[in-house]
Amino acid sequence: MLQPTPTILGSASAGDPYLPASGNGGYTVAHYDLELDYRVATNRLTATATITARALTALGRFSLDLAGLSVDKVTVNGVAPVKTVHAARKLVITPAVPLAAAETFEVVVRYRGAPHPVRSHWGELGWEELTDGVLVAGQPSGAPSWFPCNDHPSDKATFRILLTCEAPYTVVSNGPLVAKSTRSGRTSWTFDVREPMAAYLASVQIGRYRRHDIAATPVAPSLFFPPALARPVAVDFARLGEMLTVFSEAFGPYPFPAFSVIVTADDLEIPLEAHGLAVFGRNHVDGLHGSDRLIAHELAHQWFGNSLTLTRWADIWLHEGFACYAEWIWAEASGGLTAHANALLHRAELDRLPKNIVVADPGPHDMFDDRVYKRGALALHAVRQAIGDEAFFTALRAYTRTHRHGSVTTDDLLGSFRIASGTGVADKIIARWVSAKSLPRLQSAAPLEPAP
Repeated sequence: MLQPTPTILGSASAGDPYLPASGNGGYTVAHYDLELDYRVATNRLTATATITARALTALGRFSLDLAGLSVDKVTVNGVAPVKTVHAARKLVITPAVPLAAAETFEVVVRYRGAPHPVRSHWGELGWEELTDGVLVAGQPSGAPSWFPCNDHPSDKATFRILLTCEAPYTVVSNGPLVAKSTRSGRTSWTFDVREPMAAYLASVQIGRYRRHDIAATPVAPSLFFPPALARPVAVDFARLGEMLTVFSEAFGPYPFPAFSVIVTADDLEIPLEAHGLAVFGRNHVDGLHGSDRLIAHELAHQWFGNSLTLTRWADIWLHEGFACYAEWIWAEASGGLTAHANALLHRAELDRLPKNIVVADPGPHDMFDDRVYKRGALALHAVRQAIGDEAFFTALRAYTRTHRHGSVTTDDLLGSFRIASGTGVADKIIARWVSAKSLPRLQSAAPLEPAP
């Protein structure tokens, strides 16, 4: 007599110690289709998420991350589940028919409510009301504030995002705008993300924005801003096309079909990036290029963070170290301090701070500590000094090409350095800068030439 195939109860965690309550086990998501109807005036959301996923094992139960919203209906492959429990930021689903290993399945979740940020070690994350509009900043665990998902960066998926709201507002989201229509005073905006994207990078921005496109290659960036800020925005982002050219030469081709910059009418504590987007507050524009460093940082994240996304949160330096180093590359290319001068300056600043952090594993409370950013950048500069510019930038371009739209680890980066330089010297340098608490010294000599 045949025995029934045992089924697994999918874990309600991706197993990442930095965010043990985030992510889920037993399946991987291929595509999210989000249809969102939103009322700006009352902060009311009515939505349907259709999630296409694949079971990694025979699966008798699985979960999704969803916080602060009410679930009206769930189906799995068109059938109501045996049981659905929604508590503690988890939607736990027991399908009527257990899922077979490798089976592709579809989950439809209808939900509603007043979306709001989720609390975390790093403050409030996710869907946030502005004075007149919405900002969504999901890093690292805010995505469940507005849609059900597998909220771990290692599980990347494609997206379609359709949002309908009052017609006077402009909506900006990830990926190209593929459709727009207005009916009865409400406008629907549809965006298509064909590159795999981590859930935390999904975003919608809503405001009374004017749009201006910058003529540039390899993409023409789009600026969205309150009309009152037109002049300082035009000045501060005038060199964005040149910045794209510098980074495309240094890091490889820009990874997405579009890049949009949003400047909100509100002040923001810090700028932020999402897949194909960068968001700044009105306090970040002054008409004097006072935020060039921040603009370079957020743009660089399109390569390092959004196309190449960490596999585990402990490797956050792979995002922030590169974005910080990009600031120094841009400063040099635009006639400011050389990358080497910046490296010496920031190494001296770090020397005055406590040396009690390991960049390769800073811990969840310190993962966004500025020392992670600066030491990560210094590690890259030290490798550049050791192997020379030709091998260094060849390695970076190979790294972004090989792992384009994928998930990465520190070993992936080291592999690119080994191939380009023909040595393992980068392994030792990275270990000194990111795997130990002590602060190494830099070579006194600068690299022989500026970034290509």
